[in-house]
Amino acid sequence: MAHQVFIDGEAGTTGLQIRDRLKSQSDIELIQIDPARRKDADARREAFAAADVAILCLPDAAAREAVALAEGLDVRFIDASTAHRVDPDWVYGFAELASGQRERIAGAKLVSNPGCYPTGAIALISPLVRAGLIAADEALSINAVSGYTGGGKELVNEYERGEGPATFVYALGQSHKHLPEIMGYSALSARPVFAPSVGNFAQGMAVQVPLHLDGRRSLASLRAALEAHFAGQHFVRVIDPEARVVPTKLNGTNHLELSVHGSDENGCAVLVAVLDNLGKGASGAAVQNLNLMLGRDEAAGL
Repeated sequence: MAHQVFIDGEAGTTGLQIRDRLKSQSDIELIQIDPARRKDADARREAFAAADVAILCLPDAAAREAVALAEGLDVRFIDASTAHRVDPDWVYGFAELASGQRERIAGAKLVSNPGCYPTGAIALISPLVRAGLIAADEALSINAVSGYTGGGKELVNEYERGEGPATFVYALGQSHKHLPEIMGYSALSARPVFAPSVGNFAQGMAVQVPLHLDGRRSLASLRAALEAHFAGQHFVRVIDPEARVVPTKLNGTNHLELSVHGSDENGCAVLVAVLDNLGKGASGAAVQNLNLMLGRDEAAGL
């Protein structure tokens, strides 16, 4: 019998990509609502009632409303919004985060999909905090560039009309909504300085964490800690540093590549994560979590 899956918000960028990844899977049946009734509460509650898992691809407020709408129903949730990412009642949907995380996701009723920037930042920082190579209260900075599809419908339309700039930096007021998520799952007590930017390309992402080297750490020890943490992972791998970091390298995949750059002689390093902001940073991660929750092959549809 096919698993019943409802994508609430399937007309958006993330929802469309999740649907495309699932529509060819013979053991998945997608529940759909007549477009004319897409905002009808009764129709949506009926869809939640019929679903084994509902994936929310909605703005934060709408995601919270959706969970309330389904109260009392036997449906499990994956929320792709920011609404529940630091909620202790929700399991964080980053399977490679720590030992046992897959099992927690597999058994959860409520799973929060990680954000795109946090996926890269947490993958770089969390293992090094665990290894004692980054102090929880260390003054860190995180720089990143993303494709414009991560910025919502209005930004996508601006670029598709050819009106978007070559690149721009934003959210420099240090109140970006991803910061609590990055701090919480990296076990940081000090708030990092975060400087995200958008480039004139649809999807793809590079996240960078600069570090000074000292007696605690070297390029080799940083790489060794990352390799040890992600050993045997299918979707996350540590690679040799490349002369050019290309944010679009992993587009269309659910992969995440980490690399350590710099110079021991000069005492400086840059940690880099590359991923597809719509893949491992959104729809790919959602499908990976869905597979775990349904007991499917983790890489199915990916």
